[in-house]
Amino acid sequence: MDNQELYERLKQLKIEDFIWIIYIGIIILSLYSNVLERKYFINNDINSKEKYRNINIIIFSILIVVYLYFVKDAYDSFKKLNKYDSEKKKNLTLLSLIGAVLIAISGFIFLYISIVDENIDVEIAFA
Repeated sequence: MDNQELYERLKQLKIEDFIWIIYIGIIILSLYSNVLERKYFINNDINSKEKYRNINIIIFSILIVVYLYFVKDAYDSFKKLNKYDSEKKKNLTLLSLIGAVLIAISGFIFLYISIVDENIDVEIAFA
């Protein structure tokens, strides 16, 4: 690994550290969202329902940005492959790109559900 590659990898790790901090925020928002959802179901509190929905929309909007970063990163890794790389590395890099795209698609689907499901009829889960 030359100095430029090392610099790029360290820069990438710094971004990933920031993403972990974002995930901590997502976890906190999700816990609060569950409190509001529970309050809505137990007390039929319409205000809690709207806050719950809005928080979910915020959560999935943020997650889509994160997921798109990983798609871009996986695509960049895929583009950097050369004919001298092993078949295993080529296959795993392609699978990583496919996985990142599928996760991004799921984020868009869950965001759509959060926006459209005004009655909170559909349970959504995310990673």
